[in-house]
Amino acid sequence: MSKIHPSAIISPKAEVADDVEIGPHSIVEDDVVIGAGSKIASSVLIASGARLGERVKVSHSAVIGTQPQDLKFGGEKTRAVIGDETVIREFVTINRGTVAHGETSIGKNCFVMAYAHVAHDCVIGNNVIMANSVNLAGHIEIDDFAILGGVLPVHQFVKIGAHCMIGGGFRVQQDICPYALVGGYPLKTVGINSIGLRRRGFAKETIQTLEKAFKILFFSNLNTSQAVERITGELEILPEVQTILDFIARSNRGLVK
Repeated sequence: MSKIHPSAIISPKAEVADDVEIGPHSIVEDDVVIGAGSKIASSVLIASGARLGERVKVSHSAVIGTQPQDLKFGGEKTRAVIGDETVIREFVTINRGTVAHGETSIGKNCFVMAYAHVAHDCVIGNNVIMANSVNLAGHIEIDDFAILGGVLPVHQFVKIGAHCMIGGGFRVQQDICPYALVGGYPLKTVGINSIGLRRRGFAKETIQTLEKAFKILFFSNLNTSQAVERITGELEILPEVQTILDFIARSNRGLVK
């Protein structure tokens, strides 16, 4: 028995694994790849350039791979890539990339909740959670295990570090340090995401060292360059501390302090 509803429209030029389920009134355009075990619900548009991994779940009326909302876009052939076991909920929109990066990508085992938007050339890591109505502008980078609260606009070119948690309803205009807990008006770093780190098995000693690094970086009245110098001079440079230092080195918009 076919797992593709008879009302679905599937391009013969699409590569769809044999066991993929596709619901009523969904459309799969040319130049699409959908991996084994994936499930596409009703009224979904999978547009040209989309690449879905294995066991991806796409809910009702989501749209993946449409052209970027960028006036510089010239019709170039680009992609939107979704990693294995990622869940895309209702009415999510994900644009493909531009010539600047070539693709928009979401990693493995991510959870993108209803009404979220991922714009062109965003690069999202693995195990990222974006709650309802998160809106990402173009060229945003989000590292592994980050959690973004609902109704959250993020400015273009912002970088969001690994294992951080951003509260819902705020506005993100600058880069978010790895391991940070962030919220408030204006947005500020209030500490480390200690609950999340404990749940993911970080050692107590590692969390304590990160707390010391955060005290220097965010609560010592030093500027970022001074704080980095003090961290490198006073603390054991664990891999997690090095992650913070590397993130600061590639930050272009400055940290939310």
